[in-house]
Amino acid sequence: MFSFSPQELNAIYLSLKIASVAILLALPLAIFFAWILARKNFWGKNLLNGIIHLPLVLPPVVIGYLLLISMAKKGVIGQVLWEWFNFSFSFSWRGAVLASMVMAFPLMVRSIRQAFEAVDPKLEQAARTLGANPIKVFFTVNIPLSFSGIIAGAVLGFARSLGEFGATITFVSNIPNQTQTIPAALFTFIETPNGEMAAARLCMVAIAISLIALFCSEWLAERQKRYAKT
Repeated sequence: MFSFSPQELNAIYLSLKIASVAILLALPLAIFFAWILARKNFWGKNLLNGIIHLPLVLPPVVIGYLLLISMAKKGVIGQVLWEWFNFSFSFSWRGAVLASMVMAFPLMVRSIRQAFEAVDPKLEQAARTLGANPIKVFFTVNIPLSFSGIIAGAVLGFARSLGEFGATITFVSNIPNQTQTIPAALFTFIETPNGEMAAARLCMVAIAISLIALFCSEWLAERQKRYAKT
């Protein structure tokens, strides 16, 4: 039962690769926007917050369609990327990374924002009083005190990326060895005669990886709360 086929192993490898790259690329942006939402007041803040969290409430297929019409080779942005840089997201693992980034981003921002909000603003004021500029305060106060929350957000985003299906299959299809992640391969095996065992194996792998990621996220979040109280 636990003898994985090459297709299954490739789906597991692609899922881990896509989720890892997606989180590494999304994390700096998530930290920036989380800090903006946690520490700044400006006109349009609620609008920005709503746009960031749209992937949480929109059907994933809608997100995939929006990516298709904007980032595909003939999309609004994708056409420019293809003509100027010979770069395309269409029908490749890079497109799956982009879809995973979009779907995981709001969860990452939400978690990291809570970590920033848990930092006492008086510590930032004290650092400024000692002569630290805003950038130094950010890297010497905000980031260290929010580090557990940042990692928790990254882990939560990683788990979400692993489970991404709707936006990915709409944007880059379900191509073996290219864009077929665990959810896409699971869907394929369910639709294939005698594919139940393969589907069951991938299901257990997905559950195991997600549980580990969620456990790590919860542990880090609790650690952040205890750290903030000390």
